Amino acid sequence: MKILAIDPGFERVGIAVIKKTTTKKDILIYSTCFKTSAKISFPERLRNIGLEVEKVIKKYKPIALSIEKLYFTTNQKTVMGVSEARGTIIYVAAKNNLSIYEYTPPQIKIAVTGYGKASKEMVMSMVPKLIDINKEINSDDELDAIAIGLTCLACEGFQLIHK
Repeated sequence: MKILAIDPGFERVGIAVIKKTTTKKDILIYSTCFKTSAKISFPERLRNIGLEVEKVIKKYKPIALSIEKLYFTTNQKTVMGVSEARGTIIYVAAKNNLSIYEYTPPQIKIAVTGYGKASKEMVMSMVPKLIDINKEINSDDELDAIAIGLTCLACEGFQLIHK
């Protein structure tokens, strides 16, 4: 059973595909930080995000999407853009019949570290201990996507296995 995990954004989108195992640590199948160019229009950026997510879904065939919920922000322009990117991603997942699970940053921190106010460094240090990663992770967004996926497996794992 595979899930698609996404750390949403409109400039950078963390993407991970994680395979749930019952005998050992879960396995990172794929991860990347997908980037869009500020030189193209915002609608074109959303289109590119949608196309990339669709490509990953078609290639890896996950059964669920795990995505970060917006919690709060002080920059309204950024939060609106990220909200629109989330909408694009959720639409593509729903169109492809994926179950959709959303988690706030504190929920992700609790699932990965056991502490809802954990620092980014604490989350980053725990992720490799919880999943087999056979590559170098170069982006916080990519690592965040993996953490979001681990949250889904921790919260919904039993339900997902029996789908």
